[in-house]
Amino acid sequence: MRRPGWPNRFWVAVAVVLIKPLSWLLVKKDWRNGERLPREGAVIVATNHLSWVDPFLVAHFLYNNGRWPSVLAKAGIFKVPVVGYAARSVRAIPVHRGSAEAVRSLEASQERIAEGACVMFYPEGTCTRDPDFWPMEGKTGAARLALETGAPVIPVAHWGAQEILPYGSKRPRFFPRRTFRVQVGPPVDLSKYRDAYREAREGRAHQAEVLRAATADIMAAITVQLAELRGEKAPDAPFKRPAHG
Repeated sequence: MRRPGWPNRFWVAVAVVLIKPLSWLLVKKDWRNGERLPREGAVIVATNHLSWVDPFLVAHFLYNNGRWPSVLAKAGIFKVPVVGYAARSVRAIPVHRGSAEAVRSLEASQERIAEGACVMFYPEGTCTRDPDFWPMEGKTGAARLALETGAPVIPVAHWGAQEILPYGSKRPRFFPRRTFRVQVGPPVDLSKYRDAYREAREGRAHQAEVLRAATADIMAAITVQLAELRGEKAPDAPFKRPAHG
């Protein structure tokens, strides 16, 4: 019997055989507070984005803590032969950016949440452009999904992937071995936004304002965890995303 939110056993085995040994061999681990991740039930994991390799490394962390992440990925990946089939098989969710089809990503995420899955969001939508690698302002998808479904949002921060494969580079730097650090925070309290969001859906308030405020709280929670991981003070305000993205 398939576990809620998980692919079939064949694709679990394929992913684990391909990714887990390489992750253990090539990357040192500093994983913290994994017990804060719910082992059962629907959950939204919101995390920062530093590199093209961090989806695999964060997924390894989640798997080792009992969850299979349904990762939101660019829709273009699903059009690539073999790769697209594999992405669908491991239950990744295509993100249709800048189009009227964007709502399909939310609908697919809601379906996963209804199954009791773990849905992994990168609220920034892309790798951070902050020069010091702090999280940027987020997009509102994770907040919208949380307020629509009531699923808890767990902030997860990570650090080190940018040393393995810097954004824009195609050559990973595995040696000397880098350390991949992960820290899980407590659930983000979005209760103060639920009534306002419900009223906004009924046309009595501005929904976008509610979603932006909830998203700011999610990004702040991720940033707090990252500051602890790095042992540094975070900026007073998040980096504003480039106008084109």
